[in-house]
Amino acid sequence: MTEAQREKYRQKLLALHAELTGKAPLKIEPNRTDDARVGGDEDEQPLNEMMQAIASKRNRNTDGVLQLVVKALGKLRDDPESFGECEECGDDITPGRLEAMPYVGFCVNCQGQKDAPKGGPTRRKLTDYT
Repeated sequence: MTEAQREKYRQKLLALHAELTGKAPLKIEPNRTDDARVGGDEDEQPLNEMMQAIASKRNRNTDGVLQLVVKALGKLRDDPESFGECEECGDDITPGRLEAMPYVGFCVNCQGQKDAPKGGPTRRKLTDYT
């Protein structure tokens, strides 16, 4: 990878870092504003809980991406020659993958192995019960 390419990725990472640190965490509203009030709408409680779960998950995802961005920026600063190489197998990460996610640390194959389900299949066949 050339110095110009690394600089392009560094600029993308810095812009992404600024965007992620500039975002306020999604607000997670309490289910009830008043302890005495149960609410007349039976769907209100589950809907509020679902919205809390979504906001919490988004906040965790944002934090996770921010950590990866900081790690990639550190790699560009400390060991620029290894930027763009898979941390697992050492092969080059494809330019399209780096363009889409400049903070990525694994090639497609290694990421697929990392994300693969652990253990055997969970579905059973009808013949398993006879």
